[in-house]
Amino acid sequence: MSDSSALIARLRRLAAGDGAAQGAAAPVDAWLAHGLTGAQLHEIYAVEEGDGPSGAGFGIAVALAARAMPLLWLRTEACERTQGRLHASGLIELGLSAESLVLGIVADEAALLRAAADAARCPGLGTVLVESVGRAPGFDLTATRRLMLAAESSGVTVLSLRIGAAPTASAAATRWGVAAVPSIALDQGTGAGAPGFAAFDVECLRRRGGPAGQRWRVEWDRDAKSFRGASLSGAGFSVAPGRAAARHPAAPVRRTG
Repeated sequence: MSDSSALIARLRRLAAGDGAAQGAAAPVDAWLAHGLTGAQLHEIYAVEEGDGPSGAGFGIAVALAARAMPLLWLRTEACERTQGRLHASGLIELGLSAESLVLGIVADEAALLRAAADAARCPGLGTVLVESVGRAPGFDLTATRRLMLAAESSGVTVLSLRIGAAPTASAAATRWGVAAVPSIALDQGTGAGAPGFAAFDVECLRRRGGPAGQRWRVEWDRDAKSFRGASLSGAGFSVAPGRAAARHPAAPVRRTG
């Protein structure tokens, strides 16, 4: 089957609800109840470039679920321009307090890699979220191996958030594809229709030493600091001003490496 035929077949299965059925085969709390494994490098790929805020939200949520605070968020000046400045209200809605976040903005990809490597060696941090936009060729097998070794040595969890990039070979323990999905409005019976919990479409694209391919629609409960299975209707959310959550099923991300 050609790549285009496989893509069309996958989209048809998603439209028919196949993705939700697949996720039901393995409860999401078996994978994400306590965030992602600590002292490791994990990759989070935005399925589409507009899913960058949801990828960031998922990264923050898994860090909170693991109680891996404080969080150092590293991004380039290009990220500031294309993704927008961080939206304080959106971060608070996720449960991330101001005293738990340190933001570092660097000039370019080379500076980002240097800052990430230094931060990954700092045991005073809980999580380092490294955000990059575009191909970012510097995040190759050698660089990600350095990040993994630093994380294993210090106990810090490193999350590499990739936006507008195709997956390439890396040393990451897991790789996730994340897309925005509508959440369920609260108090539907009363007609209030307040926005519901932040919701994500997540798929484990790669898992070192274990099975991958599981996919779920999940909601993030900021009070319980946990994920739970989600239905498929309602409104979205954003952690960057002017960046509306996408309202479409997740497109496939090719597994590599």
